[in-house]
Amino acid sequence: MKTIATAVLLLFFVFSTKSCFLGVANAANEPVLDTDGDELLPGTEYYVVSAIRGAGGGGLDLGWSSNFRCPKFVIQRNLDVDNGRPVTFWPVDRNASVVYLSTDVNIVFVPGLDAYCRTSTQWKLDNYDPSTGKWWITTGSVRGEPGPNTLMSWFKIEKVGPEMDRVYKLTFCPSVCDSCITLCNDIGRYSYDGLRRLALSPGGWPFMFIKASSAKE
Repeated sequence: MKTIATAVLLLFFVFSTKSCFLGVANAANEPVLDTDGDELLPGTEYYVVSAIRGAGGGGLDLGWSSNFRCPKFVIQRNLDVDNGRPVTFWPVDRNASVVYLSTDVNIVFVPGLDAYCRTSTQWKLDNYDPSTGKWWITTGSVRGEPGPNTLMSWFKIEKVGPEMDRVYKLTFCPSVCDSCITLCNDIGRYSYDGLRRLALSPGGWPFMFIKASSAKE
């Protein structure tokens, strides 16, 4: 009975009923900026790297454990010199020419297909893992099609704070469904099974966005 009660309390605190909208941009229409100070563009390749250099780790990538290979996890590389794998951002508004703060976006690793798992490399929030108490970020979702069936596939980019220029956190708090019950939380990292895996976490982790084309120069 104690285990059941604990689970119920957990769900009570992490779930929130939201009055949602098919959001395109927040009221300020403030664009997300990359490390060059340029606006983040849909479909353009970026590395998502830790804003804390050195011990903060590197960029994001696909990962797997020895006993669980599919779907792949979203992980952070250990070394800050490793930018990981580039991603593309796809706003819910297909006509958007810029990625804005607080706007629902799909996030997809490049390339968009994982040949080993035969799934897409698009991010999604996985089911609750009772063995670890975490909601892990995995891959294998479908791009677009906003609504209740794709609720777990939409993420947002938010500022960490006004004093931190071009530094952002990733969040899960989708606004693509009217009257849906959904999670709302920041995304942080946890060391588990030899990997730094991304999961829902109060406070999140600070990231920056580097143009993949600039990193190759």
